[in-house]
Amino acid sequence: MKKLALIVLLTASAFAAPPKIARPKASPDQFAIEATVLAVYNVISGPAGRRDWDRFEALFAPGARLISTKRGEGGAITANVMTPEEYKTKASVYFNEHGFFERPANNRTEIFADIAHVFSTYESRHASSDDRPFARGINSFQLVRIGGEWKVLTIFWEEEDVAHPIPAQYLPKR
Repeated sequence: MKKLALIVLLTASAFAAPPKIARPKASPDQFAIEATVLAVYNVISGPAGRRDWDRFEALFAPGARLISTKRGEGGAITANVMTPEEYKTKASVYFNEHGFFERPANNRTEIFADIAHVFSTYESRHASSDDRPFARGINSFQLVRIGGEWKVLTIFWEEEDVAHPIPAQYLPKR
């Protein structure tokens, strides 16, 4: 009888579902930081035409900077440093005539007290329906908490190229 009970117990436990492991929930800060980063992507993305530049500027901290990089001959990097207002002026020329849709493909976020860093792998498309991006790279967002709100202090980005592909750890898990 003991053998039968043991066999029934072992058989039942073999078919039992494994315990569910709860994924850690995003903290309110994590959520607010990701919402701020996504808001930046949403403001600059859209069909040819106007963008909500008031919303764009409201996402930034006083003294914020946007820094784009470009590789020149011999691989030397140059950096173009802009204020949000200077970015708006420069980008508006392109956005008024061209569709531009950029979205995060993968984010890695680190937070300490009132500062945060988001390494955001991006994909850029001319139309939201494009199958493949025309460009990919990494946006490095630095954020600061001011008056209870997360504001962008810096966005520093570099587009990938053949010599500098995006490392696997920054790509989405598939």
